[in-house]
Amino acid sequence: MTIAPDTRAVVVGDLPAINRRPWWQRAARYLVLQWGSLIVLGIIWEILGHTLNLQWLPPLSAVFAELFTLFATNELPQHLLSSFSMLAIGLSLAIVVGLTVGTLMGVFSSVFTALDVYVNALFVTPSLIFAPILFAIFGLSDITRFSVVFLYGVFVIIINTASGIRNVDAPLLDMAASYGASRWKTVIRVVLPSAFPMILAGLRLSVGRSVKGMINGEMFIALVGIGGLISSFSKQYNFSAVWAISLFIMLIAILLNQVVGALEKRFTSWVG
Repeated sequence: MTIAPDTRAVVVGDLPAINRRPWWQRAARYLVLQWGSLIVLGIIWEILGHTLNLQWLPPLSAVFAELFTLFATNELPQHLLSSFSMLAIGLSLAIVVGLTVGTLMGVFSSVFTALDVYVNALFVTPSLIFAPILFAIFGLSDITRFSVVFLYGVFVIIINTASGIRNVDAPLLDMAASYGASRWKTVIRVVLPSAFPMILAGLRLSVGRSVKGMINGEMFIALVGIGGLISSFSKQYNFSAVWAISLFIMLIAILLNQVVGALEKRFTSWVG
């Protein structure tokens, strides 16, 4: 009978101790935990690149040197605007459509019943298989490129939004009903705020999937932008350039994910 109180005392007692640390200790701890593994991985990569002498695994220093060269010669920047404009258009459409459809599925059971099976089927289906259809309809156009981004990002938003709305705690709905709130007032003031953390989680996942869709669409459809550049360097067996662009894309994806994560913490700080 004494295990639970003792366990709770240990768990709860550790949390304030972390918060009482000076800011520089918290910052140092964050950097070590967040970036320490990446530094170790980079050191291992550099060592293996020099010792194994594999064509497809150049040293990390050579990769960074190639990345600097790509920027210095303007070979990479000239493709960035094209690629990220398609990402912005496709992701924006995915957010608008995803939030709208997801909200309708969450609020109306009839809409959920009609669309749920198709949304889940399309979510688990690799979006790139629709590329030949998009190519046949729109050709090598920007519509094809941002449509692939849209397909990669929209379904996870729909699923998370609908799930967040449909899984709102029943006591909250009962409380709104007891105060005589109308259906839409309940949705706006109770349901959506309660589902907001789940919705933001869907947006966060959608960002990563949309970046993947941007690259895949450019590599396998249009052969333009960053994806087209990767495809060109791959055919030339220039693996230093391939790794350099890949690392740059990973960095962009991480930064976008951090931005969405910061927004998620900012707007859901009341949770818990």
